Amino acid sequence: MTTNQSFVARREAAVSRGISAGMPFYIDRAENAEMWDIEGKRFIDFAGGIAVLNTGHRHPKVMEAVKAQMERFTHTCAMVTPYDSFVELAEKLNALVPGPTPKKTAFFTTGAEAVENAVKVARAATGRPGVVAFSGGFHGRTLLTMGLTGKVVPYKVGFGPFPAEIFHVPFPNAYRGISEAESLKALDTLFKSDVDPARVAAIIIEPVQGEGGFNIASPSFLQAIRAVCDKHGIVMIVDEIQTGFARTGKMFAVEHAGIEPDLVTMAKSLAGGFPLSALTGKAALMDAPIPGGLGGTYAGSPLATTAALAVINVIEEEKLVERAEKLGERIAGRFRTMAQRNSLSVIGDVRNLGAMVAMELVTDRETKEPAADLTKALVAKAAEKGLILLSCGTYANVIRVLVPLTASDALVDEGLDIIECSLEELVSA
Repeated sequence: MTTNQSFVARREAAVSRGISAGMPFYIDRAENAEMWDIEGKRFIDFAGGIAVLNTGHRHPKVMEAVKAQMERFTHTCAMVTPYDSFVELAEKLNALVPGPTPKKTAFFTTGAEAVENAVKVARAATGRPGVVAFSGGFHGRTLLTMGLTGKVVPYKVGFGPFPAEIFHVPFPNAYRGISEAESLKALDTLFKSDVDPARVAAIIIEPVQGEGGFNIASPSFLQAIRAVCDKHGIVMIVDEIQTGFARTGKMFAVEHAGIEPDLVTMAKSLAGGFPLSALTGKAALMDAPIPGGLGGTYAGSPLATTAALAVINVIEEEKLVERAEKLGERIAGRFRTMAQRNSLSVIGDVRNLGAMVAMELVTDRETKEPAADLTKALVAKAAEKGLILLSCGTYANVIRVLVPLTASDALVDEGLDIIECSLEELVSA
């Protein structure tokens, strides 16, 4: 019999240690919000492939669309011989991304590629080199996107030097004592001491920081960043790679702020598990690069663009935007109830925007000392009990929930029971 342990040993011998393996088991099959490993054990999936599966594993309508496309063709390279789904999906995204300005779209394969190309577009359109990002942000693992990423371990260790003309300012984090006013003041100070705003092509921001700990940018803060960009002729790039496609109770999280971004990067749940990313933005900006300046051999794969069209239909038909709001209330409400108990005073903060939910674990609520070891132990204990969880945060002490929006209430409650039980066991021990 093939065992998980046998694959653990084979992986250690065959795969670079730079690619982490969160769990010591290997998946055999999956449906909606459940997975089974090669030994037959069932798991509830609260990770969603890191926000990739808002429509669940193998949604029937997505699978049906991809199977039909496979009967037609699987690859031509859209830059050589284009196809219908490439154009149709671009039209869909142009209509969905918020704001009245005419939009255009380019497709890529990974989120990092979408971010890199957003910077390329901003530089081509403005003729400027600089980019401002935020501490705690995550934008990818390529050399440029690592430079933009505001977290050192594990992403930047040993990989420098990074590209020049990248600057960071603190992201607002009320729980950690960083106000919106302080963040905006830091941006103003940056423009006075480090870089002339006339040299800045773009400011890039996640409406909710994913890897950074699910820190939420308020509508007022995003509006303030929009105003700064307008004042200085800077392109506002909104990174919706983790927040997009109904996760936060809007199709895109920036909609909560009621502003129009210049460029929006997306990936993850765009294609329901098939590799695809996109950059959608104001048409005049998107047309700045010359023909051939954007693209990629696999960019906008016909299987992925077909899947994405089906995903958008599923989000609309199954009202997953509305579902995200209710799901978020259910999960965050449960975490807040847990936090009220003296025995679980390790829960320092609970925050959510729609179904993007997190709880921050601390050793002491007064000092807010991060409980990184407890967080790591909770992920492992939950896995033992059949629940897949993710941690995140600058201090590695945040539990994040990215369960598929298609999961039933009963399944979600079962997963929450495991979290509560596991945390109780660890704290009492």
